[in-house]
Amino acid sequence: MSVKILAVGKKHETWVTDGIDRYEKRLRKPFDVTWQLLPHSSREGDAARSEEPDRLLSRVDRDHFVMLLDERGRNLDSPELARTLQGAFDTSRTVVLIIGGAYGVDDRVRARADVVWSLSKLVFPHQLVRLIVAEQLYRAQEISAGRPYHHV
Repeated sequence: MSVKILAVGKKHETWVTDGIDRYEKRLRKPFDVTWQLLPHSSREGDAARSEEPDRLLSRVDRDHFVMLLDERGRNLDSPELARTLQGAFDTSRTVVLIIGGAYGVDDRVRARADVVWSLSKLVFPHQLVRLIVAEQLYRAQEISAGRPYHHV
């Protein structure tokens, strides 16, 4: 069991790497996180949106539990996220989080997702989304373990 994060875009900037490292050092099994950064398309708009899904979906297996981050998705609070992840772990499924490119993803990726997750109605820079995801994975771990990091 693990968490694989597929992110389209350039490598992590230093401040993002520092933040992600901070939370990943605190993670314990089954929250074993790996990142795969995929270069963004050199095309724009619909052309980019139709090119990138093939690279994303080629890294997703049939039995993976896929969560797509998309501002049009469902808002989950932190306890819901923890329950969602724990449900996937309980069935021994690898969790794959997909952060699409600057122009989003096409319907093929959305159709493959088990959950389409929105962090907010706001749109965030992809670098910041990566850091937020790392923190939320740590928070989900702490909620699932009943530790006091998340105050309700």
